[in-house]
Amino acid sequence: MIILRTLAASALALSVAMPSMAADVPEGTKLAENQTFTYWVLDGIPSLDPQINTTTDGSDVLRNLFEGLYNEDAKGNLVPGVALEHSLSDDKLTYTFKLRDNAKWSNGDPVKAGDFVYSWRRLADPATASEYAWYMELMQVKNSKAVIAGDMEPSDLGVRAVDDTTLEVTIETPLPYFPQMLVHASTFPVHQGAVEAHGDQWTRPENMVGNGAYVLTDRAVGERLVMNKSDSYWDAENTVLTEITAQVVNNVNQGLTRYQAGELDYVEMPAGQYPRLAAEFPEQAKSVPRNCSYIYMMNLSDKGPEALKDPNVRKAISYGIDRDIIVDRVLQGGQKASYNWTHWATAGWERPEIEYAEWDQASRMQKAMELLNEAGYGPDNPIELKLQYNTDENHKKIAIAASQMLKPLGINLILDNYEWKVHLERLRNQDFDLARYAWCGDYNEPSTYLDLFASYSGHNNGKFLNEAYDAAVQAAKTADDPLPHYQDASRILADEMPIAPIYHYSLAFMLNPAIKGWPYENLGKNWYGKDMYRVAE
Repeated sequence: MIILRTLAASALALSVAMPSMAADVPEGTKLAENQTFTYWVLDGIPSLDPQINTTTDGSDVLRNLFEGLYNEDAKGNLVPGVALEHSLSDDKLTYTFKLRDNAKWSNGDPVKAGDFVYSWRRLADPATASEYAWYMELMQVKNSKAVIAGDMEPSDLGVRAVDDTTLEVTIETPLPYFPQMLVHASTFPVHQGAVEAHGDQWTRPENMVGNGAYVLTDRAVGERLVMNKSDSYWDAENTVLTEITAQVVNNVNQGLTRYQAGELDYVEMPAGQYPRLAAEFPEQAKSVPRNCSYIYMMNLSDKGPEALKDPNVRKAISYGIDRDIIVDRVLQGGQKASYNWTHWATAGWERPEIEYAEWDQASRMQKAMELLNEAGYGPDNPIELKLQYNTDENHKKIAIAASQMLKPLGINLILDNYEWKVHLERLRNQDFDLARYAWCGDYNEPSTYLDLFASYSGHNNGKFLNEAYDAAVQAAKTADDPLPHYQDASRILADEMPIAPIYHYSLAFMLNPAIKGWPYENLGKNWYGKDMYRVAE
């Protein structure tokens, strides 16, 4: 639990009460002898480098292998990580973090403030070529924009080690949610010696040095990843799970079969299975809101199809997709139809009035046909587009449904399926027409969504460029009340339609009831193995 209190006229400090155990095990609980947790992942994890990773599955692993300044508890509240507390200057531009003196790397070296300085500079350094370099700019870290652009040296970034246990960060404009951003994996420290000694091989099990509750002991890319409890972690005494395995199963139906065979402790459900599984296994089947949104991104770059240059065509595509059918008949897992980008449950968010969201589907289809006719298209002059998605039965079902919905309008979608790694590469290189895309918030605040379509975003793969949009998201960063600016940005997305929103996530999954400590109320579903344990069955 976080308590903000005034320490003096010149500063504010954040104080966090630490629980007695990392895993909060109730008194009298009988723990299982086997303290392992095996969970399902759909695809291989491309990178285990905190400054390079871009995937949610990768972040799940990195939260266990590394530890940043703060962690989250089961409800999404900040709790100490390497930092015990911080103070904030009068002008709200300088954060001073007090680091614990018992944090250690897995090789026994102490974790120092300089490790964060090195890692944050590494993130912003153009030589690293991180897709998340822009995160430093989102955090408003001083000089980050110039460093990322190569106009200033990484040493000019607004972060410095006052001493081994004191980290100072200077930002360019007050940002009330700055501490929340520190749970993101890109801000985690990496061990300079390991990186410099092994180059891009430093994340191999035999080379990796981490500071998290677990160490990497085995990795077969595309098959499995194994983490074991770290004896050097500052709270190892209170960490209960001894081994965590990420098991890659490229088919969600096979994943469910392996869960039911007892091979997995956790699996996400195939589309449409939640009602049945919840009825049959009420203690195991769960559905909870998750801070992610699912869209079809449109390629507006020079490499994109000519038809998508016309906003009328883009609107017609979006209007023609019946989201209610997708969430109620295809997915059936508690998801919500979406007509905007930002997840409905995001803290501080209220969706503005968006006209097409209030229409019934028949009205949307009629308007879509009118817009296509204005653009010179229709059933007599159809548009042919490729719809790219990564291998997954659920993505395939949604793509098939969308193609059937749009066909009466004269929009013919050719389904274009790729494995995850290739899908990502094609997105980054603008080698697509329409592409399935999902974003899970890096923190619980609307900017984590809306910043993505700004011109400076490293993830704006569709190359939507709009000065008014940039102005709205920038204005939000200095506003006492950012919501009106966030709503302006959301209206621009609805007017220009560079994306077709499909649904806001709910996480429908099966969890072995012997596993305790899962963060059901954490909107981002940021879980930490150190907070979990297995009870005797």
